[in-house]
Amino acid sequence: MNFIVETAKILIVEDDTDINNLIAKIVEKAGHQVVQAFSGTEAQLRLEMDSFDLIILDLMLPGITGEELIELIREKAQMPILVLSAKNGLENRVNVLNLGADDYLMKPFENEEVAARVNASLRRYKKFSPDKNKKAEVLNHKNIEINNDAREVFVCSKRIALTGYEYDILYLLLKNPNKVFSRESLYEEIWNGGFYGEDNTVNVHISNLRKKIAEFDKEEEYIKTVWGIGFKLV
Repeated sequence: MNFIVETAKILIVEDDTDINNLIAKIVEKAGHQVVQAFSGTEAQLRLEMDSFDLIILDLMLPGITGEELIELIREKAQMPILVLSAKNGLENRVNVLNLGADDYLMKPFENEEVAARVNASLRRYKKFSPDKNKKAEVLNHKNIEINNDAREVFVCSKRIALTGYEYDILYLLLKNPNKVFSRESLYEEIWNGGFYGEDNTVNVHISNLRKKIAEFDKEEEYIKTVWGIGFKLV
């Protein structure tokens, strides 16, 4: 079954011209508009001048590094960030997710998987983005408040900065307070069926979410690990 994804504007940040052009062809073939940048500094300028629906990012860049760029982006925006990198160690992947990336794909990559991950990220982002024509949705649980219209989260009345996936996981848990979600079901809901095998992606996002909440509320537990099953709101 094929899912239709609306045309998106995507920034590709990759210093290798051949790889950048290859990614651009993959993304354009998937029906999206492409803007290319060949350094972290150029990408920063592009982001200051324009808005994008998704960013595909290499890490080893001249000028501003990919890791630094993720931090700069997350200070202002929540659009999905897909990292494509030759850095294949677990520590590198976890570090990038901790900084605020939403997904990580190692080089060399398969063209079809790049297109699939791009479309899955865009579907997820659109699915959990608020409809501007509807009344603002506000969810409350213990000392957490979510304003889904602004995609803002407050803990003990203080705003916390979440990545797109962290926000969507928390929103899903608050919408379903009595449901236990397995890692696979979270992939189905948040990544729109894009489960890519055994990795730590969900665990890292859950861990980061817990840490960010605990910075403002150390007394309460919010996300419980149900051993052998998954996670639920408590």
